[in-house]
Amino acid sequence: MKYILIVEDSSTTRAMMRSILEELGEIEIVEASTGFEALRQLPAYKFDLIITDINMPDINGLELINFVKKDPRYSHIPMLIVTTEKSEEDKKRGMTLGADGYITKPFQPEELQKTISSLLKL
Repeated sequence: MKYILIVEDSSTTRAMMRSILEELGEIEIVEASTGFEALRQLPAYKFDLIITDINMPDINGLELINFVKKDPRYSHIPMLIVTTEKSEEDKKRGMTLGADGYITKPFQPEELQKTISSLLKL
């Protein structure tokens, strides 16, 4: 069983991503609607992947990546950015902070599944 944390302030997008990812099989999905909520979830599970948006209230996705990658308890967890931010600057910032992938919305379900399968080595 693989555990994935989806950090996304849009409940519609979280539900869509959950539906797409559940097709991959042995996956348990935990959702967080804010960066603070994501930080509270971290100690509760052994996550295999964190998917985060950039634009969120309170802690944004880049701040979340920075926190996770600097904490030795969580720094090994792959992180995927899924966002509407299409600029090369945002992508570069995310990857520099430690993100392992970057997908822009809207995306094709197959693109998300392929990227997740690669990151989780499914």
